[in-house]
Amino acid sequence: MQNDGKDLHPRSGQGPVPQHPYTFDTQPYLLPSDEVVRILDTDGDNGLTEQEAQSRLTKVGPNELAGGPGVSAVRILMRQIFNAMVLVLIMAMVVTFAIRSWIEAGVVTAVVIINIVVGFMQEYSAEKTMDSLRSLSSPTAAVIRNGTSKVIRSLDIVPGDVVELKTGDTIPADLRLIEAMNFETDEALLTGESLPVAKHADATFTKEQEAGVGDRINMAYSSSTVTKGRAKGIVVFTAMETEIGKIAESLRGGDGKIRRAKRDEEGNTKVKWQLQAVLWTIWDQAGKFLGVSVGTPLQRKLSWLAIFLFGVAVVFALICMGANKFENNNDVILYAVGTGLSMIPASLVVVLTITMAVGTKIMVGRNVIVRNLNSLEALGAVTNICSDKTGTLTQGKMVVKKAWVIAEGTYSVGDIENPVDPTSSSISLDPASPHEQKKIPKTAAQRKAEAPWKAPQEYYQHPNHEILMHYLNIATFANLATVFKNKETDEWAARGDPTEIAIQVFASRFGHGRNKFTHGDAPTWQQLAEYPFDSDVKRMAVVFRENKDDGHKDWIFMKGAVERVFDACNRIHTKEGEVDFTDAKREDVIKNMEALASQGLRVLALAHRPVDKTFDDWTSVDRGEVEKDMCLLGLIGLYDPPRLETADAVRACHKAGINVHMVTGDHPQTAKAIAAEVGIIPKNTNALSPDVVSSMVMTAAAFDRLSEQEIDALPVLPLVIARCAPQTKVRMVEALHRRKKFVAMTGDGVNDSPALKRADVGIGMGLSGSDVAKDASDIVLTDDNFASILNSIEEGRRMFDNIKKFVLHLLAENIAQACTLLIGLAFKDAVGRSVFPLAPVEILWIIMITSGFPAMGLGMEVASSDVMSRPPHDLRMGVFTKEVLVDLTVYGFWMAALCLMAFSVVVWGFGDGNLGHDCNNTYSEQCELVFRARSTTFVCLTWFALFLAWQMVHMRRSFFRMEPKPQHPWTIWAIHVWRNPFLFWSIVAGFVTVFPIIYIPVINKTVFKHAPISWEWAIVFISSGVFFGGVELWKYGKRVYFRRHGDKVKNPEAELSGQTFSRYTSVATSEASSTNDLEAQKA
Repeated sequence: MQNDGKDLHPRSGQGPVPQHPYTFDTQPYLLPSDEVVRILDTDGDNGLTEQEAQSRLTKVGPNELAGGPGVSAVRILMRQIFNAMVLVLIMAMVVTFAIRSWIEAGVVTAVVIINIVVGFMQEYSAEKTMDSLRSLSSPTAAVIRNGTSKVIRSLDIVPGDVVELKTGDTIPADLRLIEAMNFETDEALLTGESLPVAKHADATFTKEQEAGVGDRINMAYSSSTVTKGRAKGIVVFTAMETEIGKIAESLRGGDGKIRRAKRDEEGNTKVKWQLQAVLWTIWDQAGKFLGVSVGTPLQRKLSWLAIFLFGVAVVFALICMGANKFENNNDVILYAVGTGLSMIPASLVVVLTITMAVGTKIMVGRNVIVRNLNSLEALGAVTNICSDKTGTLTQGKMVVKKAWVIAEGTYSVGDIENPVDPTSSSISLDPASPHEQKKIPKTAAQRKAEAPWKAPQEYYQHPNHEILMHYLNIATFANLATVFKNKETDEWAARGDPTEIAIQVFASRFGHGRNKFTHGDAPTWQQLAEYPFDSDVKRMAVVFRENKDDGHKDWIFMKGAVERVFDACNRIHTKEGEVDFTDAKREDVIKNMEALASQGLRVLALAHRPVDKTFDDWTSVDRGEVEKDMCLLGLIGLYDPPRLETADAVRACHKAGINVHMVTGDHPQTAKAIAAEVGIIPKNTNALSPDVVSSMVMTAAAFDRLSEQEIDALPVLPLVIARCAPQTKVRMVEALHRRKKFVAMTGDGVNDSPALKRADVGIGMGLSGSDVAKDASDIVLTDDNFASILNSIEEGRRMFDNIKKFVLHLLAENIAQACTLLIGLAFKDAVGRSVFPLAPVEILWIIMITSGFPAMGLGMEVASSDVMSRPPHDLRMGVFTKEVLVDLTVYGFWMAALCLMAFSVVVWGFGDGNLGHDCNNTYSEQCELVFRARSTTFVCLTWFALFLAWQMVHMRRSFFRMEPKPQHPWTIWAIHVWRNPFLFWSIVAGFVTVFPIIYIPVINKTVFKHAPISWEWAIVFISSGVFFGGVELWKYGKRVYFRRHGDKVKNPEAELSGQTFSRYTSVATSEASSTNDLEAQKA
């Protein structure tokens, strides 16, 4: 192979890497942006077509670095060999060969090979599934194709794509910038420079300048992150052609797995430190081989369990040897080997891997991508969800419903069919303010008579609406969204943030869209600077220059959260003209803001300022100097309707014992209205006292003023936190953790990353989230929908339930086998040697066939009907709850007792009690009784295991009534039996295969060491019936116990109505009493 395999494809490892057909004779940073566009045969405004993009992807291959982890067949094969389960089988194989017990040795060898091959195939398939799902959670990028902005996987980026970047994005490829506004990137990965680099799309270089990577300010490089501003660029290099790809190429093969020895300040080391490094390296590699230092916590825990069972198997083998006086006899050694094998659930780790792979695949179908496998186990333990409002609880399809131009009145927008079509609605103007409208309710007829619906252009062209012009200037210019008509489909479309799209559409209704003034040969407005919105500042400002025939004039336009815009204003434009923004005026605006917010509208303020003193370079001017002395023109109210499924999802969370908190940047009145609509707080808040409402709905400022001790002293934490800042989210997570709660937190912004990391389950937004937030999250919602969080929790609970089911099923069988063999040591033959009631080959058959496949079937079980009616599980306890430990002990001993009874009835009840001689090795006439008893015991244990698998479909409910109130109670069991085809056919196969094993000559007496049976089937059927009835009786007792003493779901919804809302009353009372105490102390 040439180039040592360097030309292999990075993911598949096959075929050559596609060669880059888009080459530059001159480096792109040396070329003007329009020349780069020409060379790459693309369109700077509309991007590539989908067909062209797909064609280029075929030519250049996916945008990924070579040398990624991928799926290593060798590594998976090594994991199958070097784990405690298989090591026991290998040891048994060696022992049986050593004592020349060829049949047992051959069977054990076949089992080892089958276990490794089946395990390899299943895990390889699971790893391939997981690898494909990991690619779904890879970073995404916003590109323009066919003139429309869309989000695609970074893997699918191709040269010539037009990429849009904003704060928090990870740059997907090397780009030549064509637009940049206050744009800075962190290039520490490339240059080691800790400070962000300011970028300028218009910067030019010559070859003589020899600019290094860090100095090429007209380029943006792959894997860098955007720290400020926004930009648009053309992809020039992807994959290994990027600068980061070149670094990766130089580092390939340098991944060391040896721990370095500790060194002192002078760089010297000691023998002790070197020995420690060697020992830790050996421990690391041993841990990887045995699975105790890799994988999820549950996988590691089960690997430790395997090692523990390995030790138990050795102890049991020694007990067998001791009971037979450590005779160096093949019979004794075989018995010891069989007893050791009885404790090994060989399929446990493989079943777990398959279950988790299937679970992650199911989650993708339910709009959830798992980035961190640990979250699969954590989801079922979630007790509190802290969710953002916009786009998660709501649809994220903003429309402007009200616009209050203080100097003119309140504009209302009529019903809208298409939220991005600016021609789809009429508008009315009421001279009254929103607060006045609320004070004096009017009928629809009165409103229509006083404020008739008109075409927006009629207001726009009216000579007395000059202030409306200024108001619309702010709406359209302090805005990054674009509204346009798609040339191909002739339909209206939009690009940008939903809030800004809605405001841009509102401005476009009046014919005042941004493109009208900023595009064309002689644009009348030109953008000079931008000070972007972020979750700390909560406002944005832009500087625009108005070009006139007699010169130009600069303006500053601002929009943002009302309180934050207030901070920058000292003037207000009323009907009397521009006046000082006094406290009385501020209070009046606040009343109007609350009137709009009480309607569930998100309220923003709009302000402007003409600039007297201009600057040559506005981007160098401090933000504080720009955002001051503004004049407030009005408010704008946007409605984002709740998703239709949100109320049901919140109700389902409450039923599952999960508290839902809304943490949002919106105004408290807006947050309260939406929270009431979706059921987070009661709808009848008007009937509650203000102090009670204030306990439910708090502002971030009020919450942040409290110390940790004061927060911990609150009887409950607020259900809604409005005007929420990133640090408030962190404090909320920490407060919940101090109350021993298990928290899921949503986030989409760069500053949400700390809260996502602190939460037990960080949930990123796939559509609106930044790459930084996604990287910090454990799962990503592909539809940004709150209901998908509920889906993920349900799937997490289902998986956790299924893991408990198959762990219980496997370990109960191991206990049954081990107890049967250990107690069977008392069965001595004529020469005083123990006669095993189960032969080693029978044990292997039960471990591999009878247990393995039904366990896989249990891992695929659908969620039980009550999975979301139970409280969250305790993750600290894991799958080995008290219930599971008691159950596996009871079921194990019950199976063992019945197996020993069956063996004893055949030998002593209906036989003469003669255990023969050398019946562990060969068949003879005097061993007929033992062989028939062994067959009976084998069939009993096999059928018990298969019946137990069906009983484990639900750990408490009867096999005949898996649902609480079935429509067809007499046949519901048959429906549930067939509901899981894999489990059904695994159990059927287990029942059927016992017959050839018992009745086919040679296989029965020579291999399995048992003989055909006849009347003994009566014992099998009776024992199976007794076992099944015993399990039913035990589950009935559990149901009675858990009805009286079990964990009850604490449904928050029960406390969200009427007089039962006492816990929040107690909060208000405690706050009031503490306030009175403080006042008394001051007095």
